[in-house]
Amino acid sequence: MVFTANTSSMRILLADDHPAFLAGLRALLDAIPGTEVVGEVANGAAAVAEAHRVEPDVVVMDLNMPGIDGIEATRTIVARHRQIGVLILTMAHDDESVLASVRAGARGYLLKGAGLDDIRRAIEAVYSGDMIFGAPVTRYLGEHLARPAVQQVPFPELTERERAVLELVADGRGNAAIAHELGLAIKTVRNYLSRIFNKLQVSDRTQASVLARRAGLGH
Repeated sequence: MVFTANTSSMRILLADDHPAFLAGLRALLDAIPGTEVVGEVANGAAAVAEAHRVEPDVVVMDLNMPGIDGIEATRTIVARHRQIGVLILTMAHDDESVLASVRAGARGYLLKGAGLDDIRRAIEAVYSGDMIFGAPVTRYLGEHLARPAVQQVPFPELTERERAVLELVADGRGNAAIAHELGLAIKTVRNYLSRIFNKLQVSDRTQASVLARRAGLGH
């Protein structure tokens, strides 16, 4: 559903696949002076298309929608229109959803059930270019940022044994030396190498060795 624009107001596009919630949200926003709902859509693909067409100031985006979800829609909108602020308004409060939304470019994250004042403040903050998060999300982000950094394991697609074989390849060891070092049969080493090459999408041990050394494996 599309509405006529009033350029003196904050122009808001709503994206949510629950008609009753969408109607209630629009009623809330209609009660806020200086805001204007310029469109309502029910899925991520429509959110992307409508954001491109009407170029709202703010998109209020649900995450769980059919087809393209809110995270992917946010990523696409922000990539195409840096000036559009995206405020996530969702039931999802799991760690992965919060972090994925921030990484996609959302400027705000509120849980459904937030009060009118919270929604108004969030929209104004996002419109101004600031970032804002509801209290539960803020607590989570604070805890997440306070955790010690976890060292990234190189080539997580490899098993521990495959990574050990790759590290010896990076050291310049031949198949016989690898077999001796790890207590394996040479045929088993060849099988490991075949799987490693396939997973890393390389054709030989030289290419595998180069990748491994770039990732910090080998001495």
